[in-house]
Amino acid sequence: MIEPTWISLLPPILAIVLAIATKQVYLSLAGGIFLGWTILEGWNPLAGAGAAVESTVQVFQSPGDTRAIMFTIIIGALIATVEASGGVRGFVAFLEGRNWVDSSRKSQLLAWATGFVIFIESNITVLVAGSVARPLCDRFRCSREKLAYIIDSTAAPVCILIPMNAWGAYNLGILEGLGVENPLGVFLKAIVFNFYALIAVSLVLVVILTGWDIGPMKKAEARTKGGQLLWPGATPMIDEEVLSPPVDESITPRAVNMFLPIAAMVLFMPLGLYITGDGDLLAGSGSTSVLWSVLVGLGVAWILLLAQRIYTQDQLVRIGLKGAGGLVPLALILLLAIALGNVAEALGTGEYVAQLTAGRVPNFVFLPLIFAVSGVIAFSTGTSWGTFAIMLPIAVPAAAALGLPLAPFVAASLSGGIFGDHCSPISDTTIISSMAAATDHIDHVRTQLPYALIGGAAAALCFAILGASL
Repeated sequence: MIEPTWISLLPPILAIVLAIATKQVYLSLAGGIFLGWTILEGWNPLAGAGAAVESTVQVFQSPGDTRAIMFTIIIGALIATVEASGGVRGFVAFLEGRNWVDSSRKSQLLAWATGFVIFIESNITVLVAGSVARPLCDRFRCSREKLAYIIDSTAAPVCILIPMNAWGAYNLGILEGLGVENPLGVFLKAIVFNFYALIAVSLVLVVILTGWDIGPMKKAEARTKGGQLLWPGATPMIDEEVLSPPVDESITPRAVNMFLPIAAMVLFMPLGLYITGDGDLLAGSGSTSVLWSVLVGLGVAWILLLAQRIYTQDQLVRIGLKGAGGLVPLALILLLAIALGNVAEALGTGEYVAQLTAGRVPNFVFLPLIFAVSGVIAFSTGTSWGTFAIMLPIAVPAAAALGLPLAPFVAASLSGGIFGDHCSPISDTTIISSMAAATDHIDHVRTQLPYALIGGAAAALCFAILGASL
């Protein structure tokens, strides 16, 4: 590591600026890596390019990093297999067949609760919740804008609070790549400080139970109760292939085909931690346990489908490979994020930030600042995952150099990413929420924004109070 100076800030700053300007997270992270190694190679761009490529390859020298990247891909195979099995359709039919919903409030509660049941991936959560609750919300005259808000503000906040899914493993991989000891323990401690996610999920429940409709949402609810489904001129953002993907009608929908693989994945996680930690859950390897868990879930799904004679082994391999290919872009982000963290460590970026701010910036400013910067990046790029990749390599080393606990800094980075994602009209989750609720996309953004801003302001205040207590 070289002596840290202001130059140490240039790679992450470049990554942030490029991400905001181009909305291309891959190129932004790669640009930061290239600049970092160019600096380390005496400002020789050719040597810097070669070192950047080699350092990215060397990420795979870390077993933990490799396991995290493998998990990110394999979870795609699990998601695709569960969808192809008729498990999601079976779960929907299970809920509809019991007639548990007989009012507008209960239809909203169903959409909210679905986010806690299906937490392996936010877009899956959104699509399932929308498919289940939309006909019921229309029947009981709950606006589609409110449905879009409920599923959007439940999916990602719930997913980011659970380590046993794609979100958790992705961030565990980044933390392990940054050299954090016991990344799972840090992640678990960060859950209670993930203020925006906790507030967003709670706020949705308050809105449902109290009927607290404000601003554009109040007008949308009044319009719907008057019998008008959408505003005049509104364009429902429906993508039939997303909302109703082609299905094999010969496959009998069975909820068990979704429930058992997910249950196996979740239940095996603590067992994996127990085994790898020699009886101590907190000492276990998070990356190993998560990888084992998703493999067990995929194995259970295969056993079920082979036993039911729904698919052959060859068909299951093809389905799994197609699903895995769908998450290769996220695996690439993770790879580049780890490589950026490595070059930032070599430049002493975190140490320099700590030296620059120690004694000059009060503690209560650090966490709200990280939260705000993460929010701006996520809003501008439309991706919370890309934001985590940029911010964690800055926040974690800075916290360590300042001698402050890591969990609040991790939580501020994650919270800010979710907050900015909720406010952004170009966020994939926001767009798919509009699709799943079959509402106009801009109407969804307008009606959700006041609630997101309230949650963001409350989270920033909580981070300031927490920072002052460190």
